[in-house]
Amino acid sequence: MSLNIPNLERNKPLAPFTTYKIGGLSDFFVEVHTIDALIHALFEVRRNAMPFFLLGCGANILITDKGFRGLVVRNAANKVTFSECEKVVAESGAIVADIIGQCCSRGLSGFEHFVGIPSTVGGAMWQNLHFLSPDRKQTVFIESIVQTSRILTEEGRCRTVGVDYFQFDYDTSILQKRKDIVLDVTFQLSAKQKEEIRAIMDANMAWRNARQPQLEEYPSCGSVFKKIKDVGAGRLIEQAGLKGTCIGGAEVSKKHANFIVNKGKATAHDVLQLIQYVQTEVKRKLGYDLETEITVVGEL
Repeated sequence: MSLNIPNLERNKPLAPFTTYKIGGLSDFFVEVHTIDALIHALFEVRRNAMPFFLLGCGANILITDKGFRGLVVRNAANKVTFSECEKVVAESGAIVADIIGQCCSRGLSGFEHFVGIPSTVGGAMWQNLHFLSPDRKQTVFIESIVQTSRILTEEGRCRTVGVDYFQFDYDTSILQKRKDIVLDVTFQLSAKQKEEIRAIMDANMAWRNARQPQLEEYPSCGSVFKKIKDVGAGRLIEQAGLKGTCIGGAEVSKKHANFIVNKGKATAHDVLQLIQYVQTEVKRKLGYDLETEITVVGEL
């Protein structure tokens, strides 16, 4: 087996590339900075029939202690181009936070709803990135501003598709069913006063800071369990009396019960054991089945 990929590394620690700061080694690792380099790496790994994982910001995932047997491609292709008619084309490795700042400075609205959420454009498309609307009564999804996207299909073809192709739903898209890779996305934004955009950003950040543990102090992957209609997963966990519950270095956050945080030396095993314990206790005490929304990556 031979991977003809420039700057290929072996036995790369993955924990530093995740928001959880947890995870073992990857057999092979490469960071790509252009779409051409991304496509080349994907063609090479598919030619060799090697397992691969595409890594962006490393949020919403838990990498196992044994690491990943195959190639991890860290996507840093991050070119962002603004054009007329309030359109922006962003490569899939572009950081959403960076796009938000650029849009705000240009008076372009649409991205500000997602301030404070660690994600690349590719990750945003994978899970249909979302946050509550300014009135906190509805949910704003990334799909609402997606116009078209260039993808590399699982069959190895580059094509441009519309928003309907992705079959977006809450926390899901077709990308979780097919091995298509997003190359770039064209977003349709709208003009708005910078002050109005900034006000939404400030309000969203204040709302998040008041209710959720901050990554700088408490590394996490974000929400662990999927939303149950009309019942918040975090509320159920709190009602079950599980806030502050610890296994090893993993803890059910005292601030928001749907976050399991790394207190400093947590292992993936700790997190997985705590997830299972929370599911068991919520089922036993309240009768609800909690389903995880995070992706577990690597060898168990």
